[in-house]
Amino acid sequence: MRLRFILGEVFNGLRRNSTMALSVVLVTFVSLTFVGAAALIQTQIGQLQDDWYGKVEVSIFLCTDQSVEQQCAQGAATPAQEDAIRAVLESGAVADLVQSVTYESQQQAYDSYVARADSSLTQYLEPEYMPASFRVKLVDPSQFQVVADATQGLAGVEQVQDQREIFDQLFAFLNAATLVAAALAAVMLLTAVLLITTTVRLSALSRKRETTIMRMVGSSRTLIQLPFMLEGAVAATAGALLATVTLWFGVRYLVQDWLSSSVTWVDYVSADDVLGIAPWLILIAFGLAAVASLLTLGRYTRA
Repeated sequence: MRLRFILGEVFNGLRRNSTMALSVVLVTFVSLTFVGAAALIQTQIGQLQDDWYGKVEVSIFLCTDQSVEQQCAQGAATPAQEDAIRAVLESGAVADLVQSVTYESQQQAYDSYVARADSSLTQYLEPEYMPASFRVKLVDPSQFQVVADATQGLAGVEQVQDQREIFDQLFAFLNAATLVAAALAAVMLLTAVLLITTTVRLSALSRKRETTIMRMVGSSRTLIQLPFMLEGAVAATAGALLATVTLWFGVRYLVQDWLSSSVTWVDYVSADDVLGIAPWLILIAFGLAAVASLLTLGRYTRA
């Protein structure tokens, strides 16, 4: 009987304040869509880092006769110097950090560049202009600096380059996009709290006489306040579910179907990732409703 009464009061409150309730649903939907988008962007960044950082290599470029760096003043790296560099990588102090070492000669570097570049850029290029190099794949790419410190000062080494630098700007852009989405989400969440507060307040004021009678006949504060709390929770949860559905369709059809067919070399987030954040979106919706109710009910349901 009490449950039926509470549910009836929730339905009546939502019906009486249908416009405000719809506003709560829409604002919660928009704000939680931004929250979910920010979470998905961070998930995507994590997947890209795991995938791309695991594939990139450390490039140790060797001196050539055309090198202008001070450490290459003696000319091109000699076979003995190359053997010494390989020994450091394969059996020296950093050997445990190295997964594999691949040597690329000047001729191989030239052939590779010619195959990729426009002919107008390569017509005056000769193999001796290209530096030989060691391509080092690390067990843990984050240990680049250790390998760089161990090889940078060796005779015959011109430059040690970490290919992860190629992706730094991309990840910086994606992190900036996450911050923008999070900032917009914070503003919209604040708006949602204010709207829920207004909705609960209007509902409480419209039933002031009823709540007064309930208090006079001995109803508990919980029984009086629960219908109002549930009104906000229902509206906010509806917004969270709508946000989840929108994110799911966006990832399923825009990312997995359209984007993945256009750019095939990226491991994208999936619909399962959306389902993974869905409980958090619903929890945030309940939190919004709880905060708004606590800010309102103590004042507008008392005698």
